[in-house]
Amino acid sequence: MNNTEVVVIGAGQAGLSGAYHLRRTGFEPGRDFVVLDHSPGPGGAWQFRWPSLTYGKVHGMHALPGMELTGADLARPSAEVIAEYFAEYERAFDLRVRRPVDVRAVREGDDGRLLVETSAGDWSTRALINATGTWDRPFWPRYPGQETFRGRQLHTAQYPGPEEFAGLRVIVVGGGASGTQHLLEIAPYAADTTWVTRRPPVFREGPFDENLGRAAVALVEERVRQGLPPKSVVSVTGLPLNDAIRQGLADGVLDRQPMFERITPHGVEWADGRRVEADVILWATGFRAAIDHLAPLKLREPGGGIRVEGTRAVADPRIHLVGYGPSASTIGANRAGRAAVRDIRRLLAEERPVAA
Repeated sequence: MNNTEVVVIGAGQAGLSGAYHLRRTGFEPGRDFVVLDHSPGPGGAWQFRWPSLTYGKVHGMHALPGMELTGADLARPSAEVIAEYFAEYERAFDLRVRRPVDVRAVREGDDGRLLVETSAGDWSTRALINATGTWDRPFWPRYPGQETFRGRQLHTAQYPGPEEFAGLRVIVVGGGASGTQHLLEIAPYAADTTWVTRRPPVFREGPFDENLGRAAVALVEERVRQGLPPKSVVSVTGLPLNDAIRQGLADGVLDRQPMFERITPHGVEWADGRRVEADVILWATGFRAAIDHLAPLKLREPGGGIRVEGTRAVADPRIHLVGYGPSASTIGANRAGRAAVRDIRRLLAEERPVAA
């Protein structure tokens, strides 16, 4: 059994932010806290992004606290740029991330502590920063006939880049940033593309200023305060109407169709009988929070989410969720890491026995 004060699960933006603030406020890595990450190397979910997503195409990548990302080649894959940056960050602040370590469950331990069960042994801890993000839980909607489709189905999490779709008929499902990026990339290679979304996409004109950002975060925050599953901040901000989007609209690539009713062996079909044949269905349908390992603590509310105040789980003040709900953006994760550590320091100070 390994004993520590704080366990950080995940070494993406949120986890590294939490680890940085722990280190900065006097916690010693390896003794007072440990960072567990199940990925093969540094970079969080960024290391798994498709090669055609270059650093210049990344929207809103905010620097980690205490060290800027400077001089990056905009033409390089974001997976390479950000993985290298995160690796240097871990070295610079001596965060001693342990990987690959799979966290299997977090449950109640002895003497008011938490028990973190992993593939590399168990940890007993007084507090937990959960920073597991969403990448490991791609959301696949279910539609009648889905299992009969003879072509290929894949999710954004498996997207290999546009070249693999050369000469194929492709249906892209999803109205978010990933769906539009996939379409714009695939269209020059594919024989045909069809864009399908549940709701009409909302395109945002003009700059995304601080006031709009606060309003968007507030909407997401209200959901998690009520114990509802969080929506992403992006889902309430709309899609930026940039030059690439304008061109896609003008060219007819971003010609949105309503959601189909069923999937057939050779494509999809709408309620009015209209059909589109396809070789590939690409589900750009987002992700859900990867929090199944917290199930033994019974934190979920009837609404399906974990009720959170700030970063603290209302049902258990030892648990802080960073990168969950309103802190899922990169800048939000930085602020949440600092806030979580501040609360944890207060909690641990209150719990320490007074010397006789």
